[in-house]
Amino acid sequence: MPRFPDDYDKGGRALMLEDIAGELAATRWETGLDALAPQVLDAMATVPREAFVPADVRYLAFRNGPVGIGHSQTISQPFIVALMTQLLAPRAGQTILEVGTGSGYQAAVLAQLVRQVFSVEIIAALAHEAAPRLARLGYANVEVRHGDGYEGWPEHAPYDGIIVTAAAPAVPPPLVEQLKPGARLVIPVGLNHAFQTLKLIEKHADGGISSSNVLTVAFVPLTRDLRDD
Repeated sequence: MPRFPDDYDKGGRALMLEDIAGELAATRWETGLDALAPQVLDAMATVPREAFVPADVRYLAFRNGPVGIGHSQTISQPFIVALMTQLLAPRAGQTILEVGTGSGYQAAVLAQLVRQVFSVEIIAALAHEAAPRLARLGYANVEVRHGDGYEGWPEHAPYDGIIVTAAAPAVPPPLVEQLKPGARLVIPVGLNHAFQTLKLIEKHADGGISSSNVLTVAFVPLTRDLRDD
């Protein structure tokens, strides 16, 4: 296992924030964003990303790329986490649904910004690891459930925002239905194991839906539980 200097975490986070700023500048012609909200950057700087990756790849925690977390899944690169958080426009007092808990990192970032995060993970082992990890780190406002995120989490709907951390071939209708009027859904859409389009879906006050393409991305596929009950 690699050894780390005492200031690794501090220096790593600073470099991570620099990489996020550089990536934002390089993609602003696609995203239309010149800057991220200060609260989003604060959340990225505060959450201990190193705690959400396996110990043997901790040295990769702060690089601007995805990191494997087992079960053929990844923790998204910091820039994408920051961008999706910005697009969701989270605010204090809101309730957010996350589809695809993974190791819990995106949920932890959101937990810094909103009242409550409900997160659904289809891989049982990841869900059962993420829940105690988040609790141990003090994120008491995150609740994790093992289940099929395509169907959302109807019991707590409607949501002030929904974020999906895996690529779906199309926008799942149940997630749109579980949005509050005025809420946003951020989701990568496209073919599995190929490049996808990060989409911002907005539900208007009259119930109408609008969609915009933000950026070309590459995510693991959103898997389904298709077993008959």
